[in-house]
Parts: sequence; structure tokens; C-alpha cells
Amino acid sequence: MSAAVQQETLDRLKRMLDEYLDAVPRQKEPNPPDLLTLFARLDAIEAEMDSTYPGQLRHYLHQKSYRKAHLFLQDRDAENLRGNCGR
Repeated sequence: MSAAVQQETLDRLKRMLDEYLDAVPRQKEPNPPDLLTLFARLDAIEAEMDSTYPGQLRHYLHQKSYRKAHLFLQDRDAENLRGNCGR
């Protein structure tokens, strides 16, 4: 996979995570954003990612640890707390 394609995928993922993190606190508002659609789109991006993508990022996505994935993409992975899985 080319570096340009990989970067485009990571950029789309970051935009989707931004959208997800914006939508979560608005769930109690009238007409809240549709999280199921966001989850499906995040799952689709995850499915595109092969072993050339960072293993830790793929782990966060597989575990649905979207806040951790978001921090990882911002080069702030050190702020992530260790999970119950030991990673």
C-alpha cells in the first residue's frame, strides 16, 4: 500500500473520530447524531487497515477504544491509560 493511500485513510479516520467524539456528548439533545452510522463508518475504515498500519492503532480500533485511537493519531499516545487487556 502506498504511503499516500495510507495517509488518506488515517486522515479519514481522524475526521471520523473527531465527528464521533463531537457526537457522543450530544446524545441527550433533541435529534442526537446517529452513533450507529458513525460506528459503521469507523468499522469500515478499520476493515481497510492491514498490518502496514500501526499495531497499537489497530488494537484501539478493534477494541472500540476510539478516544485512545484519537489520542494516538494526535501523537499523544503517552496520555492513554493502560487498559484491562494490558496494552
